[in-house]
Parts: sequence; structure tokens; C-alpha cells
Amino acid sequence: MENFEYQCGTKIIFGKETENEAGEEIRKLGKKVLLHYGSRSIKKNGLYDRILASLKNANVDFIELSGVVPNPRLSLVREGIELCKKENVDCILAVGGGSVIDSAKAIAAGVPYDGDVWDFFEGKRIDKSLPVGVVLTISAAGSEASMATVITNEDGPRKASSHGDIRPKFAVLNPELTYSVPKDQTANGIADMMAHIFERYFTNSGSVDLTDKLCEGALRSIIKNARIVMESPEDYGARANLMWASTLAHNGILGTGREEDWASHGIEHQLSAFYDIPHGAGLAIIFPAWMRYVVGQDMSRFAQFGREVWEIEECCDEDMAIRAIEKTKEFFGEIGLPTSLSELDIGGEKFSEMAKICAASGRRGSFVRLKPEDIEKIYELAK
Repeated sequence: MENFEYQCGTKIIFGKETENEAGEEIRKLGKKVLLHYGSRSIKKNGLYDRILASLKNANVDFIELSGVVPNPRLSLVREGIELCKKENVDCILAVGGGSVIDSAKAIAAGVPYDGDVWDFFEGKRIDKSLPVGVVLTISAAGSEASMATVITNEDGPRKASSHGDIRPKFAVLNPELTYSVPKDQTANGIADMMAHIFERYFTNSGSVDLTDKLCEGALRSIIKNARIVMESPEDYGARANLMWASTLAHNGILGTGREEDWASHGIEHQLSAFYDIPHGAGLAIIFPAWMRYVVGQDMSRFAQFGREVWEIEECCDEDMAIRAIEKTKEFFGEIGLPTSLSELDIGGEKFSEMAKICAASGRRGSFVRLKPEDIEKIYELAK
């Protein structure tokens, strides 16, 4: 087990009707808030009105910025920074999923910074930001309790992440808010949370029995409850387990004492930057391809994955490992996700370019250190 420091300062407020507490929580952070969200969905389901009522009841002044899209854009982040500076905003309330939260975090980091916010996505660490609160509407990215934000620069195109002092101060998690999430978005979220666990599970660190079991248990629960919500979208218990799993998958607890990888996320980021595909769909394609490419690094770990997560009957490590990868790919297909780039009409024309950008970004992995030519081969396996 590796040395580690762990602290998660996000207050989790979980359960039915908890969105009504957002105003009181925001009032602890400031007197004027930027309400940041996507488009029409929170207005159609009544959540927008409940949030506004909560803010008004708490005597919190607010301004709004909508328009966040999947793979959130740098241009909107810059617009939000200027708006917050002009209006003397104290804090930000993100109402939505990972894209909204990531956009809010980037805005929060950019407000007290004198330079261009994209600096943080080119290596500068975030050490100061406005406080952010969250009302989560999609079980997926885990951004509601993580130290990371991912933004797409349309000028590149380039998609990059940044880390630092941007973990939300609180996150409201009401599973009922996810009832109306379409099946494809639900599936994308499931792939995303599983991928966050995979990035931590496949490690060269030894003596990590405890976090192995936590990762394996979380994956089994996600798989079980994913199958339930695909058939019964308003099953509260299944939605609740998925929502909590998405947070635990990315708040850092499952990676304690472990060397993490993150190559597959870097490889996928180029796909969603170049082709604007959903992040979860890209991960569902890339991760099995990455697994096939690196399986020889530690056959016993992949065999353990097959035994403990997929409950495959005992066989030799090599057969167990290969079957585990197949089961992973089959599951993604079962819940309606694409399992190859050809399904999205993506050919190999830009593989070399994307591989070079990925390698230059530093996302080369640690389980197996990847060179640009390795990354290009993974794209080929994903075809």
C-alpha cells in the first residue's frame, strides 16, 4: 500500500426532497450566487422553481447562467467568469450532472485568477476558487465530490482536466431527480462511474486488499442496480444505490493507498473532443480495448476481476482474465452502449493525431506506461 493523505470536505445531503435545503446551504457560503445549469430539463420537471424558492426563502440573491452542454465548453466558462466578476458573486450553485459541475468548478477557479482559466488545464494547479455547491441530477461523473474538472477547448479541439482546491462544499443527492434521465444518459453515467473505479482498481500497488474489496463491491452493486433501472427507471432503491456509487467512485476513497492509472480517460478525452460523443459512451468503447492491450501486465489481477466482479467459474488465470474483459464489453452492450468506434461511424483517420495529443497531455497511465504508438493501437482495438 502506498502512502496517502485523504480528506473529503464535501457535505453530502442525501434523500428525498433534499433539494429544498440548497438555499440554506448556499447562504453559509455567501450572499450572492451564480445559478449554473444546462438547458430546459430542470425547468420542465419543476426543479428550477424549487431551487429558486429555496434561494428566495434563504434570502440569497442570485444571477443565472444556463447553456452547459455535454463536454462543457471553455467559451461558456469564460463567459461565467466575467459575469461573476461583474456581479460580485460570492459562490456558485451547480444544478445538473458532471458537465454542469465541471463548468461551475472551472468558473469558480477562474474568478479569483488574474490570467486565463485555460492555464489551469495546461498544468497550473488550482489553489484558490469561489465555493461551489451542487444539486445533482444525474448519477455519473462523481464531480459532486471530486477535486477535478474537465473542460473542452473548442479552438483545439482539445479536452483537458485540472485538479486542485475545487471540491464542492456540499452536494444535494436526491435519487428521485434521476427518474426522468433518459436510458442512454443513464447508461453513459453507469459506464462513467465504473470507469472511475477501473482507473483505481487496475494498479501495480501491492497489499491493497481492503480497497480491492471496496472497488469490487461497488462494481457488483453498480452492475446489479444498472440492470434494475434499465427495466424500472423509477425504482428508488436502485437509483439511490447508483447515485451514491457515482459519488464514492470518484471522491478519492477507493484510490487510497493505490497508484492510479487514468490512461483510458485521457484516450477517451480525445474522442469526445474531436467527435463530441458522450464521455460515458466513449469510455464503454475504450476501456475494454485498453484491457485487452494491457492484460499481460498482470493476468492475476484481471483474473481476480473476473472472479470477484463477474463471478466467473474457476478456470486458469488467462481464460478468467479474457472472459472478464469480454463480460465487461457485453455488459456495456446489454445496457445499450456502443462497444466499438464503428458503431459511431468513427474511422481511423485521426488516431495518430489523437494519440500524440493524449501522450503530450501526460495521460499515459501507470499500470502500463503508454507511448503514442501504444495509444494508437488501443484506438485500433476499439474499432
